[in-house]
Amino acid sequence: MHQGILELDLHGKNVYQARIAINAALRRSRGVYSIRLIHGHNAGQALREMIDREYAAHPAVLELRRGANPGVTELVLRKL
Repeated sequence: MHQGILELDLHGKNVYQARIAINAALRRSRGVYSIRLIHGHNAGQALREMIDREYAAHPAVLELRRGANPGVTELVLRKL
């Protein structure tokens, strides 16, 4: 974990398992400003779609952010 960023590797998880892991990370996110979800690029498409669908409007998430790596999505919880 980088300072203020919780990393969660979702490789090898199905959508149900990933949802459970993300919800657990959101519950323990005290003091964290972002959760970095590593879902993969090609094989992670189902996970990326689930993240977009279920966490874009989640009350604890301010925004979804993608960088140059399409296999990673960040859930921004607080502004710096």
